[in-house]
Amino acid sequence: MPLDQTDTLLLAALQKDAQLTAERLGEILNLSPSQAGRRRQRLETAGYITHYAARLDPAKLGLGVQAFIQIHMAAHTAEDARNFVRRLDTCPEVTGAWTLTGEADYLLRVYCDDLAGLNRLVQEVLLPHPSVARVHSQIVMEECKADGPLPT
Repeated sequence: MPLDQTDTLLLAALQKDAQLTAERLGEILNLSPSQAGRRRQRLETAGYITHYAARLDPAKLGLGVQAFIQIHMAAHTAEDARNFVRRLDTCPEVTGAWTLTGEADYLLRVYCDDLAGLNRLVQEVLLPHPSVARVHSQIVMEECKADGPLPT
């Protein structure tokens, strides 16, 4: 389904505020609330909008350390990858995980209470996994730009 300019504007508006009502979307898009609501529903059904979420403040939740961890695998079989990803699913500290090209095989974004928590995650969870050869962590000193909306 191709997107028109109104769809693009709707997606941009929802990325800024996912709680926009059909009335407010209609005002932004110069449409009636029912037309705006139908467009949103169509974009949800077509899979352009995959979910709605609230962004929480990690510091207020006591998560004082954000880090990125590069994982270098010792073995590269499909079963090893499945087992490793299943292990990540059990770690609430891991909030994002990507497979990569280049030297590292995976990049993880993690949030921990403190440095001791990060150390436990690395030493007791990641390094003992049989498929992991090496772990390289980088602690975030300052977040200069938070995850932003996708370009539309």
